[in-house]
Amino acid sequence: MIGRWIGAIAVALALLPAPAPARTGEEVDLALVIAVDVSYSMDLEEQELQRQGFVEAFRSAMVHDAIRRGMLGRIAVVYMEWAGAADQQVLLPWTVIDNPESAMAFAGALAEKPTRRASRTSLSGAIDFSVGLLAKSGAAAARQVIDVSGDGPNNQGRPVTAARDDAVARGITVNGLPLMLKAPGPWDVENLDLYFRDCVIGGQGAFMVPVRDRAQFVQAVKTKILLEIAGRMPAEPLVRPAQAPEKRANCMAGELKLQNRWGN
Repeated sequence: MIGRWIGAIAVALALLPAPAPARTGEEVDLALVIAVDVSYSMDLEEQELQRQGFVEAFRSAMVHDAIRRGMLGRIAVVYMEWAGAADQQVLLPWTVIDNPESAMAFAGALAEKPTRRASRTSLSGAIDFSVGLLAKSGAAAARQVIDVSGDGPNNQGRPVTAARDDAVARGITVNGLPLMLKAPGPWDVENLDLYFRDCVIGGQGAFMVPVRDRAQFVQAVKTKILLEIAGRMPAEPLVRPAQAPEKRANCMAGELKLQNRWGN
């Protein structure tokens, strides 16, 4: 019985239309880069939860409705994974999503991709690569957004603030998904949400959705995608630090930890 059920699902997925590539000059409400952290600090369960969150987001009727309600009713999305400064890989190329069928096809194609892990954490490399992807999207977008996840600070490549500021200067919004599922390790920083707030996100309407436990991981990803497609911010601040309001994150904290670790 289970074997027949799995087989039926596989057949149904195979019958879905292939995701449609973006055409040069095609107008869309949003060009969205999903930039996903696959560094070794992410364990296999976290990788699977993260992937599941994005798959379920594009299968969600609420997301389908948000796309439909846009001025044009279509968005362009690319999904890429990143780790070190020279390690970025596109899993799904620029794809136009303009109805539930194309959204389901995108989700189905993503669900079939294997997960991977790699060394180091270069948020700046992820943002720079994402800017390049947006420049080559072929779509004419009313909004351009980079959705970057991460479970640690930048520790390779140029300063993350430089990459963030360059993206913002191009009219791009950088949103964040800080992953705070474990106690900080030797390469990590306390209060990663503050680091993302001060050093990573930026641009018009920029926001982040911190993930603090595994049970909320999938829903947090779905919520973030929904807000980005709708062009909205969370109804209330998602970061309420216990520190004094003037407390700011050190945006070179990851580089300093690496330098101290190796004594140079």
